[in-house]
Amino acid sequence: MSVFVIAEAGVNHNGSVETAKKMIDAATEAGADAIKFQTFKTEKLVCKSAPQAEYQQRNSLANHEDSTQFSLLKKLEIDQKAHQELFDYCKLAGIVFISTPFDLESVDLLKSLGLKIIKVPSGEITNYPYLKKVGKTFDQVVLSTGMADLGEIEDALEILINSGVDRSNITVLHCNTEYPTPIQDVNLRAMLTIKNAFGVNVGYSDHTLGIEVSIAATALGATVIEKHFTLDKNMEGPDHSASLEPDELMMLVRGIRNTENSLGSPIKKPSVSESKNKPIVRKSIIAARAIKKGESFTELNLCVKRPGTGISPMNWDKVINQIAKRDFIEDEIIDL
Repeated sequence: MSVFVIAEAGVNHNGSVETAKKMIDAATEAGADAIKFQTFKTEKLVCKSAPQAEYQQRNSLANHEDSTQFSLLKKLEIDQKAHQELFDYCKLAGIVFISTPFDLESVDLLKSLGLKIIKVPSGEITNYPYLKKVGKTFDQVVLSTGMADLGEIEDALEILINSGVDRSNITVLHCNTEYPTPIQDVNLRAMLTIKNAFGVNVGYSDHTLGIEVSIAATALGATVIEKHFTLDKNMEGPDHSASLEPDELMMLVRGIRNTENSLGSPIKKPSVSESKNKPIVRKSIIAARAIKKGESFTELNLCVKRPGTGISPMNWDKVINQIAKRDFIEDEIIDL
């Protein structure tokens, strides 16, 4: 199964439907399988006095006098009409529309659009009513696990499964919610711990700078890779600076595809492309000097050289002390 690449638009459209459409075009051109947005009613998501996270403050759209999460998110909210417009635009573009709902009403909104896959963000992994609603509403769930330990992941999975989602339809993404994530905090092996502990499909939601960690996750067996992208890292907003630009997203997709293709078969044998090289780079038993008919083959009159079209050097001990049945000139391939 091919790795499912999600281009995470998030709120990098800055509240503009036209910008969001340009992002859909860019994600499609890059070869991503899906583009993901965020669906929320600010009033349902956050208290009006809730402070912004450090990464939000560094790149905030809110002014310095009003630095709450509410003021920031309100400017990034897109309504139901815009969702429908973007969903339809994705269908025409040939890319899967996914979104992350942050409240119960938003879960219903996404269901009404016809979404098949829902993405549960890291911040909702301990939200029992939300998880229960998602589990009852959607058959396929991608679950991010930033800030969570194994016990919290187990609890969330139990709620989703008990609410109606089949375990085989859940993909758990290892994730770190710091933007950008320091390389030393990635702990990518934890993705395998999740897989082994819960018997689920796993993937990686990447908030590091660059594309290397996503490619490493692919090599380790991720089935889903999610990565933030933007049209321009210099745009004002909370996530732009830690996102890939379109050309980098294209490089990421290419790297993932090349990596998964390179994994190939677990059987160790010569590949089709290299088989032709065997007679050229392997060696044969060769006459080290002229050898007369009736003379014994010895370590003094034999040597090993290319090409590999004669007797393999692995048969050296079988050839030693045999009698030459004809004359051999120096550098001639030995035959018995």
